[in-house]
Amino acid sequence: MRPRLFGIAASVAAFGLLGSLITACGSSGSDGTTLRLVVPEYGDNPANGSKAYWDKLTAAFTAAHPGKKVEVTIYPWADVDREVTRMVQADDAPDVALMGAYSDFAAQGRLYAASDLLPIRAEANFLPPLAEAGSIDDTLYGLPFVASSRLLFYNEELFDKAGAKPPKTWSDLKDAAKALKKDGVPYPYALPLGPEEAHAEALIWELSNGGGYTDGSGGYSIASRQNAETFSWIKDNLVTPGLTGPTPPAALNRQDAFTAFLRGDVGMVNGYPSLLNEARAKGMKVGTLTMPVSDTLSEGITPPSVGVADWMMAFKHDGNRELVGSFVNFVYEDKNLSAFAERYHLLPSTVTATQATATDPGAEQFLTALRTAQLYPVNDPSWLQVSNIIKRNIGKAVAPTADPKTVLEDIAQEARGVTQRQ
Repeated sequence: MRPRLFGIAASVAAFGLLGSLITACGSSGSDGTTLRLVVPEYGDNPANGSKAYWDKLTAAFTAAHPGKKVEVTIYPWADVDREVTRMVQADDAPDVALMGAYSDFAAQGRLYAASDLLPIRAEANFLPPLAEAGSIDDTLYGLPFVASSRLLFYNEELFDKAGAKPPKTWSDLKDAAKALKKDGVPYPYALPLGPEEAHAEALIWELSNGGGYTDGSGGYSIASRQNAETFSWIKDNLVTPGLTGPTPPAALNRQDAFTAFLRGDVGMVNGYPSLLNEARAKGMKVGTLTMPVSDTLSEGITPPSVGVADWMMAFKHDGNRELVGSFVNFVYEDKNLSAFAERYHLLPSTVTATQATATDPGAEQFLTALRTAQLYPVNDPSWLQVSNIIKRNIGKAVAPTADPKTVLEDIAQEARGVTQRQ
């Protein structure tokens, strides 16, 4: 999975490479003294680019490990998964990579298990939902780095002006959206089903009706009855009446929806911690809620929130295990992990690092949601390709002339083709 929850993709030219430039390196990987690290850009402008963090961290690491070097390459989020995959296919994998998926590399036997690198106490320190998502057959390969959960944000001033009430159910959400539209709000409910991150918005809605991407056995259930009902409801009750704004959902990307929210043009949108921080920094009054549930969902059932994590993985090369282990342990020290999470207003992935974060009232509600959240099926090696299929096509399910069930069945069929080729 590439859970693009974080930041606007910046170009390599804008933020450059960290440390010394990457030198040619063959399939043997690290020589035991130089570690090659590939990471994505989390910042949305040069002032908060990721370079400053990695510069400081790698300088501290090399100072503590004389004779060792770390060469870091930063790619935009839109490119990092593809670039690491290209390196692996060229038998030139980095020593460590941070990206949105890991399981396809684990399935190829290319990754160290966490137990190869971390002491037992450090491995047990990851938050349980994240550790579960990072594991295949009870072995942890994807080390969760930073995470977030999703809550429904609503603009309190727009709600007060329109006389709308914070929603608890889908029908409540529709009523609030109608009131907001009547009061002239451009996007009563922003529905970002564009290709940037449509799979996140889709899963939020699916879970709120008892559905999701997988069934109880772990197989894909993209075209389930609950999911088809969900997209039919969205189409008939929000999109067709014009309650999702002037941009068709299939063309509305997450960042565009967030930008419109910060402009005051959106009544409701699903968001994560960094958006809340930005909104409050602008002086906006923002309320947060768990996602409203389907009116047909059995009483007493509380669906999980959506959780998303980014994954650090260590590639096996002759002679690199000791250096990789030292570096990974350094990265996951509380002060280093917390510094990154705080820089981008995200959630650290370990129990001890979250203890300090929990003192922030804004973060606590997201941490609470994350503890019981459902993550994407990132431990399925097919997920990276399946998620791309969903992102490209799920917005079609709410198009004016579409039959949502048919669209979901087409997506499911394409996903089956991927899994059969694995």
